[in-house]
Amino acid sequence: MKTITVFGGSKPLAGSTAYQDAQRLGSLLGSGGYAVQTGGYIGTMEAISRGAAEVGGHVIGVTCDEIESWRPVKPNQWVREERRSPTLRERLFVLIDNCDGAIALPGGIGTLAEIILTWAQLQINPEQPKPLIVIGPGWDETIQGFLSQLGEYVPAVDQARITMVPDVESAFSTLQKVLPS
Repeated sequence: MKTITVFGGSKPLAGSTAYQDAQRLGSLLGSGGYAVQTGGYIGTMEAISRGAAEVGGHVIGVTCDEIESWRPVKPNQWVREERRSPTLRERLFVLIDNCDGAIALPGGIGTLAEIILTWAQLQINPEQPKPLIVIGPGWDETIQGFLSQLGEYVPAVDQARITMVPDVESAFSTLQKVLPS
């Protein structure tokens, strides 16, 4: 079973549009035969996990001792397999290295770091290609803004390693084309 890491913010609450979008993506991935892997906690991570679990999908939560030492949070109830890391840095590399593809929903600085580090890893390890799909106008504007100002430093082959799409349905459709389950 192919594993898709999904990045996104911890802020979305159940019932919000962002949470519903993430839950829908989790459902699509789980129904499509992919395992989902997230940071395992709240917000987008919970919504993805919930969506996948509710359709019988496999849910992996990559949790972290360091996070739990300063934030009172435990793995969400839909995580079926927990992969624990001692530090945030190690957790990040588990999320990036142990997947067949990655999708990013809206989020903050942490999500931006996850996207950029995943993109850099794809550049460093071109023999291990995997899709990196970012969803929404915020990521599109961020990536396009970066490339419009500094694109001369990013070869076309590396620019092509990230795909920008408008919504979760487009992300799932794109994923199915480049990485069938």
